Amino acid sequence: MRCPFCKRDDSKVLDSRESAEGTVTRRRRECLGCHKRFTTYERVEELMPLVVKKDGRREPYDREKLISGLQKAVEKRPVSMDQLEALVAEVEARILERGEKEVPSHLIGEEMMRRLRALDQVAYVRFASVYRSFRDIEEFMDELKGLLDDHGADAARRPRGRLED
Repeated sequence: MRCPFCKRDDSKVLDSRESAEGTVTRRRRECLGCHKRFTTYERVEELMPLVVKKDGRREPYDREKLISGLQKAVEKRPVSMDQLEALVAEVEARILERGEKEVPSHLIGEEMMRRLRALDQVAYVRFASVYRSFRDIEEFMDELKGLLDDHGADAARRPRGRLED
């Protein structure tokens, strides 16, 4: 594995761990040249279907594009990179389960938003505002109202604790 710092090809593996789903192996490495440490991720390359965009164009699925969008949505939020990787892995598994050669981009976006909403509601609103391209403030407010309604319903279902004297 090439060192990202000095570009030398020699490194040693210090630690290897599999993800909870067993789909990714995380390796902590040390360069034998400059002795700096770095992390690599190893996953089985599966043939992902083409993504059909809203305008009908087809392009290869790009995991990094999805991760990049999520990173912008979770900026300054308490969401780890491991959590983002897990979200993307879940969506990819769902796409592969379909067994199709093409998948509409809206399906990927909706799957991602559903999972992101459960993880962090602020990140969800950020992601949704870009993904759904709200035309005006009313559309944006409708989305927020739906989120607030769901939040209120969740609070009403939670058991209420009693204050002790």
